[in-house]
Amino acid sequence: MAVDPAEVSVDDFERLVAEELDGFPDWVRTAIADVAVLVEDRPAPGAAPRGGLLLGLFRGIPLTRTGARVPGSLPNTITVYRLPILRTTPDPADLRARIRTILGHEIGHALGLPESRLRELGWH
Repeated sequence: MAVDPAEVSVDDFERLVAEELDGFPDWVRTAIADVAVLVEDRPAPGAAPRGGLLLGLFRGIPLTRTGARVPGSLPNTITVYRLPILRTTPDPADLRARIRTILGHEIGHALGLPESRLRELGWH
């Protein structure tokens, strides 16, 4: 069983993402103030690892490598993928927590944390 995408509109999902993002501590929101958080229905073809599932994606240069946005570079982005998240969330009551975990994971990448460390911290 999964959350039916017909029951969670794009607008409702975007609102949930914004609310969960607002729930992170001030220092986190300040650190990622220049990171655009986007919602898309699904990843582009070929974006997910072979045989894998992509729920979110950080694109850009981690802040630990630059300290700030590099002049002339594209903005860093975190993209959250609505349909794969809904299809892998068994209970609608768990949707907020799932979104928060995905945001935390991608924020971690934006801050320069490797996958192994994010898993150790429970952000997977």
